[in-house]
Amino acid sequence: MELFNRKQHWENIYQTKQPGDVSWFQPIPETSLDFVKFFNLPITAKIIDIGGGDSFLVDHLLGLGYLDITVLDISQAALGRAKHRLGDQAEKVKWIVQDAATFCPSEKYDFWHDRAAFHFLTLDQEIENYIDAVQRSIKPGGILVIGTFSLQGPKKCSGIEIKQYSEHSMSDRFGKFFENATCINIDHKTPSGTIQNFVFCSFRRLH
Repeated sequence: MELFNRKQHWENIYQTKQPGDVSWFQPIPETSLDFVKFFNLPITAKIIDIGGGDSFLVDHLLGLGYLDITVLDISQAALGRAKHRLGDQAEKVKWIVQDAATFCPSEKYDFWHDRAAFHFLTLDQEIENYIDAVQRSIKPGGILVIGTFSLQGPKKCSGIEIKQYSEHSMSDRFGKFFENATCINIDHKTPSGTIQNFVFCSFRRLH
């Protein structure tokens, strides 16, 4: 799907559906928060949430006292909903409307988090662009956490083809610049009761 159509698709989703109507809804993003706690990030850590949309992760990070949070999403409407929900707290967050496939970071981060954005990149050039952005913008010693549909997970999401991953294929993609810290498989229960299997992998930047 071309960039323009992909953006239009996601804008339509967030303009027409309520939070509880979409499969990825999580009132408490427990797995993502567990990784934050596992790596014992200082409150001054520079954190970016890729494809964050109107996820509640930013709410919890603010609640934990984190001071430097960026949320990126292709959908202006998604980020608008998150800002509205946060009210005055939204002013503490940097918001970027950008496709993850073409994102060129202007800052360097201590913690790059991506739950279910990377697997929407199905073209080789998009994947290479993403990996290049990751390796250029994560500080030495910094952490990368990516959650994607596993080989046992769905092959489509929101009517769009996705790319499934395993621990092995994730390590192949990112192993050149990162040391694999840990991978886990998680069953996500959607609001409709469907179970989706994810693989979450974390990596530490080597140099």
